[in-house]
Amino acid sequence: MDNRRDWLKKIGFGIAGFGLTQYTSFASAQSEVKVNLENTSIQLGLNENPYGPSPMARTEMAKYIHMNRYDRPIVTNLASELAYQNNVEKKNILITAGSTEILDLGVRLAALQKGNFITAEPTFNYWRFMAQKLGLTKISVPLTADKKHNLDAMLQAISPETRLMYICNPNNPTGTVCDSEALQRFIIQASKMALVLVDEAYLEFTDLKSVTRYTIENQNVIVTKTFSKIYGLAGARVGYAIAHEKTIKKLGQLLTWNGGDVSTVSAAGALASLKDTAFKEKVKLLNEEARSYTIHELKKLNIECIASNTNFIYFSLANYNKDYLELLKQNNIKGSGIYENDGLWSRISVGTLEEMKLFIQALKH
Repeated sequence: MDNRRDWLKKIGFGIAGFGLTQYTSFASAQSEVKVNLENTSIQLGLNENPYGPSPMARTEMAKYIHMNRYDRPIVTNLASELAYQNNVEKKNILITAGSTEILDLGVRLAALQKGNFITAEPTFNYWRFMAQKLGLTKISVPLTADKKHNLDAMLQAISPETRLMYICNPNNPTGTVCDSEALQRFIIQASKMALVLVDEAYLEFTDLKSVTRYTIENQNVIVTKTFSKIYGLAGARVGYAIAHEKTIKKLGQLLTWNGGDVSTVSAAGALASLKDTAFKEKVKLLNEEARSYTIHELKKLNIECIASNTNFIYFSLANYNKDYLELLKQNNIKGSGIYENDGLWSRISVGTLEEMKLFIQALKH
């Protein structure tokens, strides 16, 4: 076991001192986490989990490091566990190499008929390039003044040519969430006219319920989820869709090998992550502490922040008189750019408390 542990450290699976013995308090959880910041940039631009995969996930991934066999049963087992945890059947699950692939598949399915797609602005929209290349026209609906989805306006924007509606909840980059009842009404109404794709990449950072229940009977609703965020498996690339059996079949038909693009190592890590609930809760608590600290300090610098439900913070630089992007560069911090010119809105990922203290220190200089 000692030899394996040493070897894992060498190839980068480990984070020193990350124990699992005590979860009794917020303070003890924080004290167990050690992240080496020496000789490396501080990564606060991609909403990653700074603590990495859970120890259980690392152990399972090491068992599958010899990848000369396909060993697809591990992916099947992962699908079964996902179905159980989401209160659906395995036939309602499609696993892919990251949830971005599900977004691409949803776009391809919608684009089988030419038309348009409707999305909020700003939101996560890298997939829009695929949609436009496939012939769909983009219709953007601005967020409300408090940076939330304007669901009523999105419904009003629907036309007979609308093929896809996209909702990121919680929203990236703003960190805001939709009102639960309003979102339910939206899904029911919009799905009568178009495919509704709900991206729940950050839902685990909240106490909100998933909208997966709407997929059981409704072929026009797809929910996407990922292991990249709270589970710390961004580099492993594991995501999945929850949808009606017939919709899952249609999405799968757009793949060359359904389930074949997820490595056994990644699938093993994802399966173990689902069972390591203590680690998941620990990450959520640590994120809340670092996020609260950062928002408090940003406000002291006269920087307006939007209340966040995620592992990132959306804030306005309109009243900040220094060169924010240059300060990040000088301090070797990787952040995000400007999402909205009106108000100079930017986003920063929530790293460890130590990293966020260095971030705030850089802004004070």
